[in-house]
Amino acid sequence: MKNKIIHHLSHIDLDGYSCQLVMRYTPYKTFNYNANYGAEVRQKLEMILENITKDKKAAIILITDLNLTSEESRWLNGEVYKMNDKKMDITITLLDHHGSGEASANKYKWYFLDTQRCATKITYDYAKENFDLDEPEWMNKFVNVVNAVDLWKQEEVENFEYGKVCMRLVTETRELNKIMFAEIDNNYKLSLLLEATKYINEENAAILLDEKIHSIKKDFFKEDKNDTLDNLSTKFIVKLLGDARAEKTIYYKGYRGYLSYGVGNTSIVGNGFLLAYPEYDFIVDVSYRGAMSLRANNKVSVAQISKEWSNGGGHPNAAGGRIIGFKEQYRYDRVKKQIEQVINDKEAVAGDLEYKKEEV
Repeated sequence: MKNKIIHHLSHIDLDGYSCQLVMRYTPYKTFNYNANYGAEVRQKLEMILENITKDKKAAIILITDLNLTSEESRWLNGEVYKMNDKKMDITITLLDHHGSGEASANKYKWYFLDTQRCATKITYDYAKENFDLDEPEWMNKFVNVVNAVDLWKQEEVENFEYGKVCMRLVTETRELNKIMFAEIDNNYKLSLLLEATKYINEENAAILLDEKIHSIKKDFFKEDKNDTLDNLSTKFIVKLLGDARAEKTIYYKGYRGYLSYGVGNTSIVGNGFLLAYPEYDFIVDVSYRGAMSLRANNKVSVAQISKEWSNGGGHPNAAGGRIIGFKEQYRYDRVKKQIEQVINDKEAVAGDLEYKKEEV
């Protein structure tokens, strides 16, 4: 089994990320994915199946802290069955504690449900038995911290209070974007939790960690000199955007643009990107609900682009609008496909109008 690659899908809260932190200490090559409930689960599972198919290697699909609906379980079980029927070697293991998954747990052997332990504790116990866990000194204590806060065991005062701070360490960590920068964002959150384990046995540990959060975050982004968290994270994000130029470049009427999704803070990040990469004429950030924020640096009027794309408007270097009919996505490739369809439609209309004008 050690030759198998693990594709690990987990929830986006403390319990979910802590499951992935535990699995870091197994000898398996692992790819992490994260999702909230709803359509995101299905899209991330589709991504996992696509990656396994491309990789053509034996794999374990590990799902933690997420209960699948009966429909999702039936679909996933069927897809894996079809892949194995083609001589692939794929298994599913689901470790969860939400009672709403009982119907699926009763039907599928791969669905392990235990409502008495948080998912991190289930994963920890399962990994010790099945995944050759190389357990560090702090892990048992940390698992009990997560269990106390996730199951709201207020009577375990020390663990509960420390768990609350760890919970905030994850939920209020929004500097990166889990769709645009999935791997880096996951590593960021796991790195913060790993740093949190250093204070777990200290006196007044919860207070100490609470006071350390800001500096822990800054240390992740810091490359050389110190600066504010905003400036450090902006510089970091601009570099990430730049590194992904090949995938995220778009074109409109001969102008070169950059498409980001859900990054936000366009005035700072967008302008920072345009200064760092002057070969780009504009940048557009689309929110999860289809709102656009566009920035330029005197090379093209984004007010005009926004007007043509969505009847929006603004200033030549700063504009906004909303894509009508935009469907929220949890994969960047599907966002880009939607926006490129908008661009193609607008360019086709413009081309048709020009043709008719010449015809007259």
